[in-house]
Amino acid sequence: MEEKKYKILIVDDVKDSIELVSRNLEQAGYITFTATSPIKGSEILKNNDIDLVITDLRMPDIDGIAFTRYIKENYKNVEIIMITGYPSIESAVDAVKTGVSEFLPKPFTDDELFATVEKVLFKLKVKNVLNKEDKGKTFVFQGILGNSDKMKRIFELIDKASQTTATVLITGESGTGKEMVARAIHYSSPRASQSFVPVNCGGIPEELLESELFGYVKGSFTGANETRAGFFQTADGGTIFLDEIGETSLSMQVKLLRVLQDKTVYMIGSRKPQKIDVRVICATNKNLEELVKKGIFREDLYFRLNVINIELPPLRERREDIPLLLEHFSAKYSKELGKEKPTFTENAVKSLSEYFWPGNVRELENVIQRLIIMKEDNIIDVPDLPSLMRFNLPYKNDLTRKLSEIECDYIKDVYESQGKNKSKTSEILGIDRKTLREKLKRCQIEIDEE
Repeated sequence: MEEKKYKILIVDDVKDSIELVSRNLEQAGYITFTATSPIKGSEILKNNDIDLVITDLRMPDIDGIAFTRYIKENYKNVEIIMITGYPSIESAVDAVKTGVSEFLPKPFTDDELFATVEKVLFKLKVKNVLNKEDKGKTFVFQGILGNSDKMKRIFELIDKASQTTATVLITGESGTGKEMVARAIHYSSPRASQSFVPVNCGGIPEELLESELFGYVKGSFTGANETRAGFFQTADGGTIFLDEIGETSLSMQVKLLRVLQDKTVYMIGSRKPQKIDVRVICATNKNLEELVKKGIFREDLYFRLNVINIELPPLRERREDIPLLLEHFSAKYSKELGKEKPTFTENAVKSLSEYFWPGNVRELENVIQRLIIMKEDNIIDVPDLPSLMRFNLPYKNDLTRKLSEIECDYIKDVYESQGKNKSKTSEILGIDRKTLREKLKRCQIEIDEE
């Protein structure tokens, strides 16, 4: 699947200018057309599916303002950048009124040109998704949404991994969708009709993890009143997903290595090995190579797990997928809550797209769910968004504020953006729940009991 090559028309009565801009844009991968007058430019528009017009303001006979009005009244989905060597407040206002997306004064650098073009084309992508004009394209792969280059690469890796039985290590920040990728691999594989068993290794106490994974026989320890199979036996013939594998102890890592090498498990209290046929997929948000160097993760196990590596990009590196995710989550939660699906203004989409998203897709989903719950009408604009996603006056000049005050403000913003969910907030802040609770009390932030 190749990324669409956008078509750009450059209109300027100075040939040297259009040749320079055209050459630079073509080197950046765009398809360009050039015209020395609006009349010639109009002919190109009639015969080609142009995405963006870059036009000069001052030209003989017909100026850029008139040309912009012609474009806007004859073509629906064409964005416009106006360039000029004679910038003024009046001309800028006129340009914006007629529908110009960006105003670029001469002289401009190559970086300024590329940044402006990318900004306007991103706006075009947002419009297309919101208007559902790209509805016929494939945005979903086994429940995972994304049409960015990085996600297309992930889809390719999932497809290749699903055709083998090799172990897979999925890495990436919290909230990027590691379990969804594991499920996609399983349900795209020949094992799809068998069990998919997810295990959160970090959520099970160390003293219980072995019995949960491998099972135990009756009487093997106090409280073992019956023989019970573990997760590996339950997943026999299918796939086991070991999430947060980096949280396991060295002693548990030795046992997991034996399972991978011998394809057998030993139930606690039994000396008889049980043969298993299990596809193993692991995930972590930690750097296992660094843990190996520190001596807290076995190198031999790391190599066993890292046969196929899928590294998920954070949401901030695939921002072009955000409008699509907004569409999906708003439809999902509107249906669940029995509400009309909201419309996001272009400015709201822009603010959401520019936010850093430390909690990634999970954070975005939580924000959308909260907006739909709290909003009374069906138009979501920038003031409706959590405060940390809106423009705020910088604190830079206020050097009298204490660090503890700034910390409390940030914790409150994150906490409220996650719907006062302590687990999700602690993940984003990189602290445990106990520390978070202490900070919430110190900052006098109201705590919702879960």
